[in-house]
Amino acid sequence: MKLSLLDLTEQYRELEKEILPAVSQVLASGQYVMGANVKRFEEEAAKYIRVKHAIAVANGTDALFLIFRALGIGPGDEVITTPFTFFASAETVSLCGGKPVFVDLRPDTMNLDEDQVEAAITPRTKAILPVHIFGQPCAMDKLQQIAEKHQLFLLEDACQAIGSSYNGKMAGTLGKAAAFSFFPTKNLGCYGDGGMITTNDDKLAEDLRLLRLHGSKQKYLHEVVGQNSRLDEIQAAILRIKLRHLDSWNGRRRELAVRYNQAFAGLPLTLPVEVTGTHVYHLYNLRSPKRDEISSYLKDKGIATGHYYPLPLHLQEVYRDLGYQEGSLPVAENACKTAFALPLYPEMTLQAQDYVIQSVREFFA
Repeated sequence: MKLSLLDLTEQYRELEKEILPAVSQVLASGQYVMGANVKRFEEEAAKYIRVKHAIAVANGTDALFLIFRALGIGPGDEVITTPFTFFASAETVSLCGGKPVFVDLRPDTMNLDEDQVEAAITPRTKAILPVHIFGQPCAMDKLQQIAEKHQLFLLEDACQAIGSSYNGKMAGTLGKAAAFSFFPTKNLGCYGDGGMITTNDDKLAEDLRLLRLHGSKQKYLHEVVGQNSRLDEIQAAILRIKLRHLDSWNGRRRELAVRYNQAFAGLPLTLPVEVTGTHVYHLYNLRSPKRDEISSYLKDKGIATGHYYPLPLHLQEVYRDLGYQEGSLPVAENACKTAFALPLYPEMTLQAQDYVIQSVREFFA
């Protein structure tokens, strides 16, 4: 049996009869950018997340970058974030001229360690950007207290966490603004690139809508220097369909994660835990000092694994000038050496999952 981390084709086959007519309608309409589907998707996404404003943009990276721009983060400003995430979380700080400041992880969730954040604050700190890694929200109440105490923006990188919640509140409502990605592999993914920003701040939402459209409210009249970050109509139409299935897909991910956890209990593996919110398992990520040997063994069995992330951001070549050394953030560095993901997606059959479980258990036999 051959198993990939994620099978996007099976999901398409299940939705084909819904998606093809919707795409055909867009093509027949002659309106392909910023049309009715984008507007309706924004309304439907805002209702789902229970937030006032959802602003559709071209991708998750733009979502982060536009938030920083709208908040005026620029040269000399510092943003505290995690080193254990996709590069865009720090890259967008740098693109604004700011400086990412990395804080180590909680060893249980691999999220930003809220107890280490305050020590990293300086007079130049402007924002805290936790990343809800793999679909589990960070400890946002403690981070909110710190942000309020020091008059900082608390933001969310929720690109992996749509549909998750913390203390009964949806990811995307837990800070000043949140960024989402609709890259095809995400829990809610389109068939190309797409992203979204959520906020309850009316003025910030107005500024974001201005920035995503070349700084223009009226065609050919520009109030600020913006950029082109628009979600196209085809992707919006697809996302509207998929949004209706998101809760059931996330529920299935959680069911499969429970089966994995039960099957692996007692093995010398560090399993994912849910201690800071409702996890939606964008990835089922676990840890072992024998990560590479396990991955090689599973590859021989036809089972794909993923290593998230092989090198923490603070040790990347591009950030060498920030002065971090190996050993600076030991929990993150250990996670990068030991973490790996197993196949998990809503369409995964129990037979396929049992094959993965059997193969992992055989490795330790």
